[in-house]
Amino acid sequence: MSIALPDPTLYLPRSGEPSLRWGIVGPGWIAGEFATSLRARTAQRLVAVGSRSFDNARAFAARFGAEQAVGSVEALVTHPEVDVVYVATPHSGHAEVALAAIAAGKHVLIEKPITVTAAEAREVFAAARAAGVLVMEAMWSRYLPQISVIRALVDGGDLGDVRAVAADHSQQIIRPADHRMYAPELGGGALLDLGVYPAQFITMVLGAPTAIEARGTVTATGVDASAAVVSTHAGGAVSTLYTSLLERTPTTATISGTSAFLQVEGSFYNPTSFTVTGAAHGSPTLRWTDPTMLRGFAALSYEATALARFVGEGRTESPVHTHDETVAVMELLETARAQVLAAGVPAPPQDLSAATPAHGEAPASSGTDR
Repeated sequence: MSIALPDPTLYLPRSGEPSLRWGIVGPGWIAGEFATSLRARTAQRLVAVGSRSFDNARAFAARFGAEQAVGSVEALVTHPEVDVVYVATPHSGHAEVALAAIAAGKHVLIEKPITVTAAEAREVFAAARAAGVLVMEAMWSRYLPQISVIRALVDGGDLGDVRAVAADHSQQIIRPADHRMYAPELGGGALLDLGVYPAQFITMVLGAPTAIEARGTVTATGVDASAAVVSTHAGGAVSTLYTSLLERTPTTATISGTSAFLQVEGSFYNPTSFTVTGAAHGSPTLRWTDPTMLRGFAALSYEATALARFVGEGRTESPVHTHDETVAVMELLETARAQVLAAGVPAPPQDLSAATPAHGEAPASSGTDR
């Protein structure tokens, strides 16, 4: 095996991108992590935060250094000093907020999943193209250093003909029935919240599926608790995806080619390392390690700098996670969710006394402002 590992593409600040003025809708825990990274590791400026509750917005602004707080989505998206809106509400509110921001002429970064349905995603992207603004999903994994190296290896044929991709993301998320993760009206369930990560990894490597088979379990509230998804792709390649709210899994991803096998260490959607091993028995293993040492949510800064760079280039979509692919991911998730919910296998009851925060989530998260 003779593979040269390329240098990563790095979305580092002050590399020619404009310094945009940002507003945040939905002052919850992920918005706090984003705001922290934005202020500490980018050349961007946090101008305002908006919420249905002015008190929540004001408290967030004070804690995370936003210059202003406003008490409505309308006030935030029409704010004259805001260039780009970061949408961090529950999934069910993504499309509405994004469309309002687009109508106001703002660029938009929307937390994953971009919407609840593929039809909503298409509507948002069509509006963005008509308005000439950039809209992209906050799929931070796509802007991490390891992903650019992995894509170069796949695209360059170093792994040979890719025949299989597998990825998983599960966390044991025990919550009351009214929590957003368990609420159908808020876009709850494992696939949209967690499964979106392995889904985007799979489509990045193999493209959209040509056939999808999903099985899983359903909570008493009517959302998918777990899902195993096997998909067929162009040329007969196969992908497997597993996601669950019931247990923890390794959160790794693998790409199997006719020349080499690549394994991304857990958690694969975070800054991490990977190995490449030749297909022949006894082949050596190469290991790639992130040279930046940026870890955890600090790496949310990459997607913010990437958006600013794309805006400076006059783009209306991300070249590394296009509108078409984002819709393909939503179609995969939507099809899998429908199959799992139709099967109706009950998930085991929860022991709420064992509840612990999900990775990065505040213990007191209410599910109203994500």
